[in-house]
Amino acid sequence: MAFRDTKSKIIIKTPEQIQGIRESSVLAAQTLKEVAPFVQPGVSTEFLNKICAQFMQDHKAVPATLGYHGYPKETCISVNDVVCHGIPGPYELREGDIVNIDVTTILNGYYGDTSSMFMVGEVSDHAQKLVAVTKECLAIGIRECFIGNPLNNIGYQINKYATSFGYSTVYEFCGHGVGLKFHEEPEVSHIADKNTGPILAPGMIFTIEPMINAGKARCKVDKKDNWTARTIDGRLSAQFEHTICVTKDKPFVLTDINGEFEIPESVF
Repeated sequence: MAFRDTKSKIIIKTPEQIQGIRESSVLAAQTLKEVAPFVQPGVSTEFLNKICAQFMQDHKAVPATLGYHGYPKETCISVNDVVCHGIPGPYELREGDIVNIDVTTILNGYYGDTSSMFMVGEVSDHAQKLVAVTKECLAIGIRECFIGNPLNNIGYQINKYATSFGYSTVYEFCGHGVGLKFHEEPEVSHIADKNTGPILAPGMIFTIEPMINAGKARCKVDKKDNWTARTIDGRLSAQFEHTICVTKDKPFVLTDINGEFEIPESVF
């Protein structure tokens, strides 16, 4: 979930905390895996939300979004031109839609946050390209998560890649520290100046969640619900998100359950 609501200093997590956050992160990723087969034409976003909510409940977790600043649902489900914070409801998925499902779990007091894109049936070539570029933007950002690197190089490299395809990077929402709270410091911008920001150190945990638009970068929030953020020009948007722990070795992608990223031998 993308949000700007951080007030404290960056927390370096202990090994015990990292383990707890990892367990919650794995559950969040498993929730996405559970709902994936149901992302089909004719299925409502509310039905998808119920699948996720039940899975979290069955595994003794609490959805972090429910009630957060008044947010009414257990997940965020954003379709087509919705950039983020789409509220699940009666909308039924259609052939060609692209959908982001964003899940944040609280398990034993620890938070795990992840989201992924899903394509409904046959999707246009330009939509597939946007989704693929956005996924690579996340991978590029993750590769910047090494000790001694300035935090904002994550956003610098993401934006550099996205704009090389003629896309734009959303700047009104960002990644964030996570683990002991839903939103902690640091803010992780996806468009930033090179070699600026806090220096990355082992034990830092935060999300990277680039939102890449096919058209203009700006968003507008629906007045009817004060949550749903859409592209200003009605063009498509895509987003992927992982929770990452900085280690002395390679980035520890806590929400990766598919073996896309290597697991480091140790954090400190």
